[in-house]
Amino acid sequence: MRFLTRFRAPKPTFSSPLAPGEPFFAIGDIHGCDHLMPGLLERIDEIYARQQDQHEARNGAPWSARLVFVGDYVDRGDQSAAVLHRLQALQRDHPSTLCLMGNHEQMLLQFLDTPGESGPRWMRYGGLQTMASFGVAPPAATAPADKWEEARDRFRTALGAPTEAWLRALPLIWQTGNVIVVHAGADPARPPAKQSEATLLWGHSDFTSTPRTDGLWVVHGHTIVEQPRPEMGRLPVDTGAYATGRLTAALISPGKVEFTP
Repeated sequence: MRFLTRFRAPKPTFSSPLAPGEPFFAIGDIHGCDHLMPGLLERIDEIYARQQDQHEARNGAPWSARLVFVGDYVDRGDQSAAVLHRLQALQRDHPSTLCLMGNHEQMLLQFLDTPGESGPRWMRYGGLQTMASFGVAPPAATAPADKWEEARDRFRTALGAPTEAWLRALPLIWQTGNVIVVHAGADPARPPAKQSEATLLWGHSDFTSTPRTDGLWVVHGHTIVEQPRPEMGRLPVDTGAYATGRLTAALISPGKVEFTP
């Protein structure tokens, strides 16, 4: 048995350099904490100005980096309506801004589509706070389907057709160079185009234990970390804003990550 152990195949490692096709800021899960957004955006502006000055001094050309939000804008915190309105305004003012879908946006949309079936579950995951932020009260968890449909109709009116359409159009994944950005994680055995919606929004059992073999880095939220850091091709940015008061961004550029807690 000891002889066999000596010749056991080595565990896979990850050594691919971080090589996005463009620099970008990845922003972690906001979860209804709009009050944290001004401070974070101010810190991003400071980094942006510094990077522009340095880049122009070296290259004589402007520098730019888009904002990429990793999803979970609603639930948990009390300001989901304000967060959704702020993100849509950011995209209007800065069209390169990208907002991905998170599993909490998915649950909101499921409530709109099947309120009696999906409503009680969404309430348990923070939907109660989201509805309250729009001035709508849900029925009791055991209420009949027609009461959930009435609540859905009130919420849909308060949400507004433009915001519902915006939510339904949120993409699940974005890639630049050898970096993909998703909400929850990715199956390390599948290429980006073959990832399931459930994996991208809820995660995969092998994501944190098995490094990818295709050299792709995965930037993600969903799982709260106390101190974000690159590890084995994974780059988490969710620092639990609703529980810790810390909303984190990461400036990701070739060979370098700069966190903004």
